Amino acid sequence: MKLEVITKKDNKESLNAIIAKIRDYINYKNLEPQDKLPSERMLSEKFGVSRGSVRDAIQKLEFYGILKSIPQSGTFVANIGKIAINGIIDDILRLGVSDFRSLVETRILLELKTVRLAATRRTEEDLVNIKAALDAYADKVHTGEDAVQEDLIFHLAIAKASGNSTINNMMLIITPEILTNFEKYHVCDKSGNEGLDRINDHTEVYDAIVAQNPQLAKQKMKQHFKALYEYCYNV
Repeated sequence: MKLEVITKKDNKESLNAIIAKIRDYINYKNLEPQDKLPSERMLSEKFGVSRGSVRDAIQKLEFYGILKSIPQSGTFVANIGKIAINGIIDDILRLGVSDFRSLVETRILLELKTVRLAATRRTEEDLVNIKAALDAYADKVHTGEDAVQEDLIFHLAIAKASGNSTINNMMLIITPEILTNFEKYHVCDKSGNEGLDRINDHTEVYDAIVAQNPQLAKQKMKQHFKALYEYCYNV
């Protein structure tokens, strides 16, 4: 599992500009549900942008259910009305860059549910992946290296083990911004003892998932998030 730091303001603004152009094209051509859009190459030429940028915009609109791509056939307007399409796209374009505190709060809320599901649904393969992430984090801490990425990879492995693709996708969406801002806001102490404590936290969460004990898993995750709770709620 890899993390890619992708949330840059300039990229977001560029992507939104292409999404707006696709919306305007759908309206101008009066496309109906299940009508086909031009190819990525044609749209890139029409909009004066790269095919990769068009592809990214289409993928985002697919994620929100506006478009549907069919292999070997092309990209089509989803089976929803034009008023709904315009409303959803307008909401997408209004989405601002989340402040770090709200990202952390969202992460806490998601993970307390995710770890309960993981404890109930995890497979043997999931346990292998979670343990591998735990070991990678521990190795970095013991050698005094920055282990922020390994920490988040551990939590993403738990999200995958939840068996809920929507929760997993939400974690993947918010994780890059958390990763890029984690050290900036100095949420957690970087001392050696803090790192060792977090290894112990990870191990206890992992053991609860192995034992398929959702209540204990939630309790251990909540303890693990002590510093995040203090950051979000000043308690």
